[in-house]
Amino acid sequence: MLVQGVVQGVGFRYFVVHQAQRLNIDGFVKNLYTGEVEIEAQGEQGMVEELLQAVRIGPRHAHITAVNVQWLTPDDSSYGFEVIE
Repeated sequence: MLVQGVVQGVGFRYFVVHQAQRLNIDGFVKNLYTGEVEIEAQGEQGMVEELLQAVRIGPRHAHITAVNVQWLTPDDSSYGFEVIE
């Protein structure tokens, strides 16, 4: 998913990591040069949907203007959830 708005410099990636770990979701989150944040998340569909709901709200200082989601077939390549620099 790609998240747009005020999502860099406000603790957004670490918010996503916390939510993903709480929901037992694998994947990553990273800042893009465009100012967006990219998230790849794998897990039970209900848990990924719950993460998506949290992402749409974001942390306190974030302002989310759009979340573009692309659902893909999961693979087994991810273990844990991390921030990619």
